[in-house]
Amino acid sequence: MPRTLPFMMQRPVATSNPSRTRRAALGAALLLWAVAGVAQDFNARAPNAARQRPAFAGQTRAPVIDAGVQLRTQVLARGLVHPWGMAELPGGSWLVTERPGRLRRIAADGAVSPPISGLPAVDARGQGGLLDVAVHADFAQTRQLWWSYAEPRGGGKNATAVATGVLSEDGSALEQVRVIFRQNPAWDSTYHFGSRLVFDREGMLFVTTGERSDRRARPLAQDVTSHLGKVLRIDPQSGAAAPGNPGIHGGVPEIWSYGHRNVQSAALDAQGRLWIVEHGARGGDELNQPRAGRNYGWPVISYGEEYSGLAIGQGLTARDGMEQPVYYWDPVIAPSGMAFYQGALFPGWQGDVLIGGLAGQALVRLTLADGRVSGEARYLQGQGRVRDVAVAFDGAVMLLTDAEDGALIRVTPMD
Repeated sequence: MPRTLPFMMQRPVATSNPSRTRRAALGAALLLWAVAGVAQDFNARAPNAARQRPAFAGQTRAPVIDAGVQLRTQVLARGLVHPWGMAELPGGSWLVTERPGRLRRIAADGAVSPPISGLPAVDARGQGGLLDVAVHADFAQTRQLWWSYAEPRGGGKNATAVATGVLSEDGSALEQVRVIFRQNPAWDSTYHFGSRLVFDREGMLFVTTGERSDRRARPLAQDVTSHLGKVLRIDPQSGAAAPGNPGIHGGVPEIWSYGHRNVQSAALDAQGRLWIVEHGARGGDELNQPRAGRNYGWPVISYGEEYSGLAIGQGLTARDGMEQPVYYWDPVIAPSGMAFYQGALFPGWQGDVLIGGLAGQALVRLTLADGRVSGEARYLQGQGRVRDVAVAFDGAVMLLTDAEDGALIRVTPMD
């Protein structure tokens, strides 16, 4: 039977750790061979909430895909300290955030820049810190970028914020920095900040948030006067509510959808529709296609259970007026990062969903048919916590691994 081969180090690659020597990673590679269908035993694991039943066939535990694809991985840069988000720039370099509060540029040859100056202060406790980074298609003309982060608010409180700035011509500093959005209310918590940034086809910016994990804050995911546990849609220049938002009665105008737990995966499909994956507790990670003004149920309905093993709320998985997830996982993958594959290197993956797995320690691939999940595969299992996923301009799949010695990894098919 085929098996997954271990990592094989060839020689050191670029590092961002100040205590180590930085050097280009041109020609340096870390190779892993993985075969779809290898170690694909994830559907054999017992669910945490064994008595719960899906609302429709195929809502969970989709058939395992066995495509027989072999993968080659090349570590472009390592020594990144808990990298969280990435965005490709013209010319093939990457902006990468490090959660402690550093933004770096990684060249196509793997050379890692010193921290880019000009960022506002972040609260890097717990799950907080510098989070996602995004650029628009006009970056070559404007050099403008956006980032999300945990903003300290005083008295131990913090909240997700979004800022924008212009990258200097030499790439060393951010200029004209301004905060365009602040999540309210702030909360004394170090958990569940969200937060992914996705531009839509109209140039507006989706911002995902978390409900801060605290039991007292949870109900605010259902409270449309707050930004907690929401998908928001804002104007990327002013931070005001974007034109065309649903305008929920009595709600803050930035809300696109609500009733979410902690959304750390978001992407547009080929039709320009937003999809997200949000964290459950023990079970209940959800794939959703959030629609304007809809309620996705947290914490009133959810699959899975509390970390303690108790039921979440009343243990409900459905209620009138609340949306069902397109798909859910129990046990969880702990999703972070997401992309729809469109590229030349993996012709069999066109339109498929790629998701990072933290607890799952895998690249998760879903196939879709008529808006529902028709198959699932997991690649590179056990090789590290995958924090973010992107598709490069040339069709390679890019991964960030979440660790003290995290890495930016390029994934291509084996020749």
